[in-house]
This record gives sequence, structure tokens and C-alpha cells, in this order.
Amino acid sequence: MTPQEFYILANTIPTQPGIYKYYNAANELIYVGKAKHLRKRVSSYFSKNKVSYKTMELVSRIKRIEFTIVNTENEALLLENTLIKKHQPKYNIALKDDKTYPYLVIKKEPFPRVFFFEKKN
Repeated sequence: MTPQEFYILANTIPTQPGIYKYYNAANELIYVGKAKHLRKRVSSYFSKNKVSYKTMELVSRIKRIEFTIVNTENEALLLENTLIKKHQPKYNIALKDDKTYPYLVIKKEPFPRVFFFEKKN
């Protein structure tokens, strides 16, 4: 996707939290990401001046973008993790393995708190 093609699409991107999925020309899922503000996060891929080689390669292969809106950033994290483990997109390195899982921890306190916790097996 060229910056010009993205510019046409940019204003249609939701501003809520959610996940975004990038597809290549063969309609293969190549990347899943999460964001608390989808438009800002996705736009950052196309407007960065200093990007890594991996990011430049990813952006050059994007042909289609899909979004899923969720209620919170934590819901986006869980959905992103699930989709990466299920589809193992080429450009998602960190969450491809099956050795780490996100957990919810609820402390036994007078006013219980909920935490996200990632444990290696």
C-alpha cells in the first residue's frame, strides 16, 4: 500500500481501541496489531521517517487492512494474542510461540484488583 493509497483510507479508520489486520496481495494475513486508538496507530506505519527494515518490508506488502473494534485496550491485547497464536502471521514474531500466555490475576484483597500477567511455561 502506497502512502497515497493509505491517505485515501486514513479518515475511514476507527478511532476506538481494537485490533488491525494487514493482508498481502495473495490475501494472506501477514500482521496483527492492537491499539487504543486505531487511526493513530495504523497511521504511524505510513508516516514514520525512521523505520526498521522489517517495518518497511511489512508496509510495502500491505494490500488490505481490516479492523475489529473492542471496548478496551485490554480486550484488544487478548484478541491480538489469540489471533497471532491461531494464524501465526509472518511479521508477528513475539507472540508466535506457545510458551507464553496472558493470564488474568485477581488478588484476594478487600477490594480485589485485576492484573494482566504473562507467564512462561
